Amino acid sequence: MSMQGKPLQGRTAWVTGSSRGIGRVIAEHLASLGANVAVTGTTRFSTRAFQEAESIDAVAEQLANTYGVRTIALWGDLTQEEVVRELVQEIHDKLGPIHILVNCAGGDIGVAGVTGPMAGKPAGNNAIDISLADIRAVLDRNLMTCILCCREVAPEMRDRREGWIVNIGSIAGLKGNETQAIYSTAKAAVHEYTRCLAALLRPYNVHVNAVAPGSTVTPRFVASRTVDEDRMVQDGTLTRYGWPIEIARAVGFLVSEGASYISGQVLRVDGGEQLWPS
Repeated sequence: MSMQGKPLQGRTAWVTGSSRGIGRVIAEHLASLGANVAVTGTTRFSTRAFQEAESIDAVAEQLANTYGVRTIALWGDLTQEEVVRELVQEIHDKLGPIHILVNCAGGDIGVAGVTGPMAGKPAGNNAIDISLADIRAVLDRNLMTCILCCREVAPEMRDRREGWIVNIGSIAGLKGNETQAIYSTAKAAVHEYTRCLAALLRPYNVHVNAVAPGSTVTPRFVASRTVDEDRMVQDGTLTRYGWPIEIARAVGFLVSEGASYISGQVLRVDGGEQLWPS
């Protein structure tokens, strides 16, 4: 790829939840744009949950070999403040300052994890029947990981007066839902936290935005529900599912020069499924 095709060359991106699914494709897309990438999952072998790779190390190595960038593989529980701090220090030691943070860790996943029934969706998955343990697991996985990572990385961006943060929300967090109520609540909170952080960092030239995907096809998506085969097409209509690269391209835009005056926004990437004001 030409230098012109690598607008993120020289920058370091930390993409949480990038061992598989949407996060992995975001990490690859940013690497294709020239960014050095820290690939992160909960465990070294999070990639095996849906057979997307042998290990996080393998994902990082593939990105480095394919795109000629520097990468590192990291794993740990991002709901733990000390773990987040240690991972950030490792990124600093091996890749340097963090210019781009993409908070993609999350999912409607209860305490049983992705190996549970329906790929981890909580039982009684509504506003009153979900267990307290599942409530805490979903809130921690989606909201607390985002907050803790932002708290650790944003100060260096503020001090440098440059940075890009993209939090991955969901269109589930933009309307009331009979099911997945706690996931919807968590993602709504991610959207609002994004706005609050954007307001705080605005004077310091740090861009903070969120992307809210619609239903997007990943191996876990397929494993966690009955899919509508008519919506599995990739073009010809917008009444279809999205694909991870379409989310990744939106993230790529928000960390590019094209988004130089955009901050505090929640960008729906859903093919027009939601059309009312956010």
